[in-house]
Amino acid sequence: MTQRERREYLINYLLDENSEYQGIELPKADEEQKYLFRSLVNVRPPLSVSEEFLRIQDEYLIEENRSHGITDIADLKSVASTSLSNRDLYLWRGDITTLKVDAIVNAANSGMTGCWHPNHSCIDNCIHTFAGIQLRKVCADIMQKQGHEEPTGQSKITPAFNLPSKFVLHTVGPIVGEKLTEQNCQILASCYKSCLDLAKENACESIAFCCISTGVFRFPADKAAEIAVSKVREWKKQTGDKMKVVFNVFSDKDEAIYRRILYDKD
Repeated sequence: MTQRERREYLINYLLDENSEYQGIELPKADEEQKYLFRSLVNVRPPLSVSEEFLRIQDEYLIEENRSHGITDIADLKSVASTSLSNRDLYLWRGDITTLKVDAIVNAANSGMTGCWHPNHSCIDNCIHTFAGIQLRKVCADIMQKQGHEEPTGQSKITPAFNLPSKFVLHTVGPIVGEKLTEQNCQILASCYKSCLDLAKENACESIAFCCISTGVFRFPADKAAEIAVSKVREWKKQTGDKMKVVFNVFSDKDEAIYRRILYDKD
């Protein structure tokens, strides 16, 4: 099957499984089809699906993810030369769903089943979209067994399915109100430590952190970056672990913030 044939099969399957979608026509343009496919995936409940659907979906997403361009951590240059405390630390700007590391970190919400807003640009939406519908099902099963919403500052680990990474670490960062508090800072630091501990428990040799809580959760980017770098350095010093840690950014502003912190002399 071609990518277009796979995509049209997947869209028709998703439309047919919900009677509310009757009357929606399959777009002809590729980009419109991709938009519809992502929308349907984003709002789909964590239900079982046929083996054929999973096979075709996996083939489609693997090829789609490959077309975005995969970046291997082995090809990145660390910032170790600037300071001993930067040993095994990396700064990389790009789409975290295209990064080949052992684990990537998802800035999740307390429901832990991904972003349900069609085609939203948040990292939670992107990760769930390009990992495949299996990710929402696994997360939902974890939450059902847990019996309550995910507390802030902790983390859960799942397979990454069709992403180039092996695992996804889901962590819920603090939501900042009118004023940043010390508790907000402590919780954010806990997110980083929890993810590092869980990655270590699962024998991960590399991990990529997104900018946790700095989006709609309103954590100031400068302070968040300071906490992120400080906590990672502290954890590596305390554990002696040689895990490679990537600070993943997506904007010029965030890259400049991390570059200033990482390249400053101790």
